[in-house]
Amino acid sequence: MGIFSRGPLLGLAALGSLALAAPAWAGCGDTATVSPAAWTGGSEAQLWRANLGTPSIIGMWSVQFFAGGNMIDFGYAQWHADGTEIMNSGGRSPASENFCLGVWAQTGPFSYKLNHFALSYDPGTGALNGKVNIKEDVTLDQKGAQFDGTFTIDVFDPNSNALLQHVGGRIVGRRVAVN
Repeated sequence: MGIFSRGPLLGLAALGSLALAAPAWAGCGDTATVSPAAWTGGSEAQLWRANLGTPSIIGMWSVQFFAGGNMIDFGYAQWHADGTEIMNSGGRSPASENFCLGVWAQTGPFSYKLNHFALSYDPGTGALNGKVNIKEDVTLDQKGAQFDGTFTIDVFDPNSNALLQHVGGRIVGRRVAVN
């Protein structure tokens, strides 16, 4: 009977020693690319990549658009964690519509692509006079305080969808801080 009771007891002792052991990373090459994940439990449990301090585009930004060396628009943009974005354009009157919405994706460690849409109205009549598509490719600095990149603005006729205007240039953004 002593032989049969020692087997399970040794197995439990081995499992206990594994539970108390420190976690280890195993792999070859560059360990800088290795990152742990975090688990959130519950009915909709998901595995999330742990944030190891890499800056993110998520937050509020003061932005400026330049074309041909001239500032053509400015405002405030918020990039949200769910991949959406909203911008309040300071270069447009509220009567002509100064808010627009976008979707974004991260394309590299510090680079992002934004596809952004706006509607333009005649301030006098309130009639829709343009559908606007703004596309941005931006790169965040390594501190997460600024970004710089390129943009295009395409304005389409709201009825025929014909291209009315195309502008390209440079966009810069500075993070709006709490303090």
